[in-house]
Amino acid sequence: MKKVSVIIPVYGVEKYIAQTLESVLAQTYENLEILIINDESPDRSIEICQQYTDSRIKIIHQKNRGLAGARNTGIRHATGEYLAFLDGDDLWLPEKIAQQVQHLETSPHVGVSFCRSAFIDEFGKPLGTYQMPKFTGITAPYLMCRNPVGNGSAPVIRRETLEAIKYESDKQGSKEFCYFDDEFRRSEDIECWIRIVLQTNWQVEGIPDALTLYRVNAGGLSASVFDQLDSWEAVIAKTRTYAPTVVKKWENLARAYQLRYLARRAVRLKNGKLAVHLTHRAIKTHWQILLQEPSKTLITIAAAYLLFLLPQSLYHWSEKIALEITGKRQKKRIYQEQISRISA
Repeated sequence: MKKVSVIIPVYGVEKYIAQTLESVLAQTYENLEILIINDESPDRSIEICQQYTDSRIKIIHQKNRGLAGARNTGIRHATGEYLAFLDGDDLWLPEKIAQQVQHLETSPHVGVSFCRSAFIDEFGKPLGTYQMPKFTGITAPYLMCRNPVGNGSAPVIRRETLEAIKYESDKQGSKEFCYFDDEFRRSEDIECWIRIVLQTNWQVEGIPDALTLYRVNAGGLSASVFDQLDSWEAVIAKTRTYAPTVVKKWENLARAYQLRYLARRAVRLKNGKLAVHLTHRAIKTHWQILLQEPSKTLITIAAAYLLFLLPQSLYHWSEKIALEITGKRQKKRIYQEQISRISA
């Protein structure tokens, strides 16, 4: 049984870290080392972690370097053949690691395995909706347009894959290997996946089971829409330095998809004016998204305008109905996929 290194960056998650750590300790796959990276957390997060006595847990302290920097520290300390990442406010189902290790063991071409994620609210209550990504055939242009991995708590990665993209940096005053680019405080995941696909022969693939519970938290990193856009632009600029032909061909389309995604984010944050603005920018950037994905694009436009125009109480009612319908459709699709796999 190969060892899996679980890397948990910790910063300001005292409300959630106990649940997060409990979900790791409950894994059916037992050959784990659990590396908690204290990224100079200002609250009681590390004090809570120190209450656990499981011998597999190791706490590593560092000056604040952000999520990418904390992950890099974890990777450098890891001794496992596979590395799993978990943000300090998300949760795993008990069979998560076991299923993804099996995926990697039976798919020697896959360097990054990810799973579907289910959304939960701030209190851990299921929202009834899921991330519905593409699982195979993931290319660099596709990654420029969207992030099928979805969040930082979904992937399990072969060590060889990360070794293939490492680079040396002396940013902290001494030379060290880096894997995620810690120049990015956002979008570090998608930058890494693009680099893997473009610079190695490893593939990014997913499994359809919803094994990660992703917490929707308006105060989290993902809440700042314009910062996200700036970070995405920085990813494209970096990718352009080593893959200019790919970027030139796909940049406008990818930017339109990113703007549409951020419009949906603005809807979730209940900012109707910003959502309308972003949908207009998306269509102006590459109007063909109306033809390529008409349903998703029109739904985004409708949601933005309804939020902008309707009284708040009426909008909340319509949103609740829409989310219930979406959740039922997603559950039906997931069930059909499970039946198909059993029948195959």
